[in-house]
Amino acid sequence: LGWRRFQTLPIYSMLDRNEVRMRFLKYTPEHMHCIATFYGPLTMPNIGFCAFQRAGTGKASFRICATGVVLEQGKAFQIVKKLKLTGVPYKIFRNTAFIRGMFSSSLEASKFTGAAIKSVSGIRGQIKKAVVNTGGAASTGAGPDGAYRATFEDKLKMSDIVILRSWTRVLPEKFYNPVTSLLEASPGNWKGLRPIVDIRRQDRIPIPQKKDSEYREISRENRKFAPLRIPNKLQAALPFATKPKLFKKRSKPSMEKRRKVVMEPEEKKAYSLLQAINTVRNEKLKNRKQAEAMRKMKKDKKLAKEMEKFEVAKKEKRKARYRSQGKEQAKRQRMADARAGGGGKD
Repeated sequence: LGWRRFQTLPIYSMLDRNEVRMRFLKYTPEHMHCIATFYGPLTMPNIGFCAFQRAGTGKASFRICATGVVLEQGKAFQIVKKLKLTGVPYKIFRNTAFIRGMFSSSLEASKFTGAAIKSVSGIRGQIKKAVVNTGGAASTGAGPDGAYRATFEDKLKMSDIVILRSWTRVLPEKFYNPVTSLLEASPGNWKGLRPIVDIRRQDRIPIPQKKDSEYREISRENRKFAPLRIPNKLQAALPFATKPKLFKKRSKPSMEKRRKVVMEPEEKKAYSLLQAINTVRNEKLKNRKQAEAMRKMKKDKKLAKEMEKFEVAKKEKRKARYRSQGKEQAKRQRMADARAGGGGKD
């Protein structure tokens, strides 16, 4: 950094799209710029710097891993990363539920009063108040320390998981190790802090594995929902259009289907007249559809002939244009050749 050489631990971040927050990055982005925040000496802005992954090892095959300039200095920078907290309901009312397992204390839960939450099933809600009476009964809403009361748009289920999406601050490591060997008579004895990779390789320490961080196959049982049951009083109050009409299939035909209908002479005449009217109407509809299909077929043939004529005309115009372009190109080539030949004779 300028004429100073030191060892430090940077953290990487990038301005969000709305440029409201500096978002923490786990790795540097490929083919893009990012911001590195670290502890170092006082330096003026626009001073250039170079970064090396390893220094002081005596190897000739070192590589520059980053270059940039100093943007600004400050006591603290607001670098944040995503934090997702989950909890489960332990007492549910109509639009209110008591959630536990998200916070560790009532003080922590009270800091998030008014925060927006959402369940896995898509029901949105809001944190209202932290539960303080931890010694009461569960029926009154009392629960473990860190539980809170929240309201939702709809009624939750006991199998739902409530999620709170928030941001948490990331602080850079307070580490600054200046290179002092260049001030000595025989430089080259300086040794910096070894990376974790080198420590594990030299001491043969295995990489710790967390079972919670391993990828595993998720298997969920298919939920079986209970059939809808409407009380008899409610069914009687419902209009006919919304009443349940799902009856069991009969093994024998009902009395209405088995009985024979005997019509009166006047009813027979009215029924025959209706049949004749329906027959005439159906025939008219059939003829109308056939006439429409014939008109459409003729129109399609006419359009196809017109398009064929247009294609022939376009083809002729294209040929004429290509012919004129070829003649113009040949004329330019002859003129260029004539100029080249005249210049050679001179």
